[in-house]
Amino acid sequence: MTKVLVLGGTRFFGKRLVQLLVAAGADVTVATRGLTEVDLPPQVKRLTLDRDEKDSLAIAGEQEWDIVYDNICYSSQNAKDACDVFAGKVGKYVLTSTLSVYDFSEDFLKEEAFDPKSYEIRLLPRDKVTYQEGKRQAEAVFFQEASFPVAAVRFPIVLAEDDYTRRLHFHVEHILEERPIGIANPEAVMCFIHAKEAAQFLQWLGSSSLTGPVNACSHGTIRQQSLMENISDIVGKPVQLVKEKDAADFSPFAFPASFFMDNQKAEQAGFAFWQLNDWLPDLIQTLSTTISKQKV
Repeated sequence: MTKVLVLGGTRFFGKRLVQLLVAAGADVTVATRGLTEVDLPPQVKRLTLDRDEKDSLAIAGEQEWDIVYDNICYSSQNAKDACDVFAGKVGKYVLTSTLSVYDFSEDFLKEEAFDPKSYEIRLLPRDKVTYQEGKRQAEAVFFQEASFPVAAVRFPIVLAEDDYTRRLHFHVEHILEERPIGIANPEAVMCFIHAKEAAQFLQWLGSSSLTGPVNACSHGTIRQQSLMENISDIVGKPVQLVKEKDAADFSPFAFPASFFMDNQKAEQAGFAFWQLNDWLPDLIQTLSTTISKQKV
């Protein structure tokens, strides 16, 4: 039986990953601070620890693991602590990283566009770095210093009905209420992944031989303006896009330039990605129906 540790597995795609692993017969332990009540399968074991404190993380290093999934690593210090704690204790380490390690581009971003193996490491805690720099630093530490195999999954924006950041919800709500949406660049191209697809990818990657940085996104891209128009068509209300607007009305998708990835590395290794057009309209419709009912 595969013994798996999930650091941060109580919500969104982390929770879905845990459910998939249990269904596949894995021996799963979830490590969190224990601050959130969550309904997980009864066979899931629990560890209570603070990911930002090395002595606390060391609790997880008292056991050996076939796979460790790390969804809550945000800095070079987080990564360094993990490299020390899990040395000789893990068969494969899967880090959840992000599209944000790249810079904006009008072309499909391939993994080599950011090379963590040559990136200068600055040992800092998460409150001393930006999200982008924190993830870059985390990758750099793992790929330069880890004594065990590591794969870093670079996800774009992850969407689903239960997205706690409510980024797609924001747009559906604004269009339903006929409120303006601030968009810096309506022509900017984006990519996405569904939370269920992200969980499936993480499960697959953990048991595959693939290591190093790996892009993971649904097939297909969409312009910001096209996305807003699609929401408008589904919701049945006009969309009002403006270049400048108060922060409360500024789109959380409003990248100033295009930001999308190439997923061929993972696809060629055997993972079948979803088609964006197969799930995004259905998700928008679900959110529109749910939000409309809540407003009645």
